[in-house]
Amino acid sequence: MSKVTAETVRQVNGLTARWAQALPEGTAFSAPGVWPLLGFLADGATGPARAELAGALGVPAEQAAAAARELLLALASVSGLDAALGLWSHQGLALREEWRAGLPAGTYGVFGDDLVTAQERLDAWAAERTGGLVERMPVTLTRDARMVLASALALRTTWRQPFDQLPLRPDAGPWQGRTLRGLHRRSPRPDRVGVTGTPDGFVTALTVPGDNGIDVHLVLGEEHMTPGQVLNAGVGIVERALPLTGGGALPHGHVGPGLYVEQQPAVEPTSLTLDVRTVAYEVRADHDLLALPGLFGLTAAADARHGHFSGISDYPLAIGQARQSALAQFGPLGFRAAAVTAVMPEAGGLPPQYRYESTVVRVVFDRPFGFLAVDRESRLVLVAGWVTDPAPEPVMSFPGAVPPGL
Repeated sequence: MSKVTAETVRQVNGLTARWAQALPEGTAFSAPGVWPLLGFLADGATGPARAELAGALGVPAEQAAAAARELLLALASVSGLDAALGLWSHQGLALREEWRAGLPAGTYGVFGDDLVTAQERLDAWAAERTGGLVERMPVTLTRDARMVLASALALRTTWRQPFDQLPLRPDAGPWQGRTLRGLHRRSPRPDRVGVTGTPDGFVTALTVPGDNGIDVHLVLGEEHMTPGQVLNAGVGIVERALPLTGGGALPHGHVGPGLYVEQQPAVEPTSLTLDVRTVAYEVRADHDLLALPGLFGLTAAADARHGHFSGISDYPLAIGQARQSALAQFGPLGFRAAAVTAVMPEAGGLPPQYRYESTVVRVVFDRPFGFLAVDRESRLVLVAGWVTDPAPEPVMSFPGAVPPGL
């Protein structure tokens, strides 16, 4: 990953943690998809809108555009991650050249009064930039639309060690009675899993390494904990702000949410083994950023009675729409995710013979849990979310059929 300051990573991850506290269950979202857009808006904002945007970013408004460019450059350098920025303005809107020049080159386009054709172009951009994972722009052009500023992220990683597919049938919890598309694997790396304590309860965290520098962290909290509390802990674990006791250092017994250390029969003498059982999932979500205007610094900017972006144009502008569409898929072979974010200023074999015993660290994700896809080098959380409706076990259409892997 290209150089991105630890402070920028901290601020973007902070937005991830705060956003997680405000979201419903069963969701996926990307703070790095929003943060640079807020940065460029802050650069061109004035008055209360400028102060609110700077507060949401955690950086002074005069430094926001530079920080946004730094983040976009860093994202573009991550293996397995495609990042893009797009700007389209109405043909009648004159932009300040000094503001537009601060955006990455090749991002600018114009649309006219043919909104159907313009929307088709925007949707095609979203689909192309995400490899078809997000099929359309999350905002819809209106007669009042003066400008669209959008980002697109698409990431993919292949597991270093794939999972086997075995049906998972939870015997308790919200998924009890369902036959799920279960994933299972064993490895000699028990410290891939660990447990930490938080003021809200204990959290178990598993790292699933990808082959290109992107890791996916699965986090399971105590049953009384909210998704926001668990994901907030996950950010702390990723940033190493919360101490994690690895599986190899845990005593025998039930040692954390979904986490057990126990003796199991083995066919040969082995050291500690990690046994993972989880589920395949696909999570799609659409977010209206203006439903949480304080979180994103958009309260004043959405007030259509006034113009708030004289640094962008002499024409009075207010934020009419701000939305994100996100997708995350976790399967036996790897992980894929995408997010498109847009703000639209408007006017306004034989059985084994067991001879030995092995100590096994066993972790089971068989009830709702969180996930964070992270750039391993910088510890930047790229996409996060919460799984409430995992994939069911496919019905075989003919004997021996194998469901496709990701």
